[in-house]
Amino acid sequence: MAEHARANRRNPAEPEIRLWSILSGSQLGGFKFRRQAAVGEAIADFLCPQKRLIVEVDGDSHVDLSADARRTAKLEALGYHVFRVTNADVMQNLDGVARALLDRLESLPDRGAPHPNPSPEGEALITPQGQEF
Repeated sequence: MAEHARANRRNPAEPEIRLWSILSGSQLGGFKFRRQAAVGEAIADFLCPQKRLIVEVDGDSHVDLSADARRTAKLEALGYHVFRVTNADVMQNLDGVARALLDRLESLPDRGAPHPNPSPEGEALITPQGQEF
């Protein structure tokens, strides 16, 4: 898997080169990305570990939408969010892709952030007046 990811990094497609030009060096909103990152049994085109967001650039080879849906479901089951964009979008509207991606990043919690509705087992919630819920 690691060797396959390295090979992909050495020979990226043009849309991946263009997208990497705005993701590398934390240029997009200060978010750090990795390219061709191994995630479970998959290799993600781009990964933002802080937000657990995977960016997939779908080209002409992505004609099997059910396979893409299964892959997305597997990645989501591992706790990742998936943002899909087409080669055409990257090549023709890179600014729009960047805006949409930044919006998505900003809407996601940081990795390891506490759940907004924690449910401690065996503990009652206590009001400021000392009453249990």
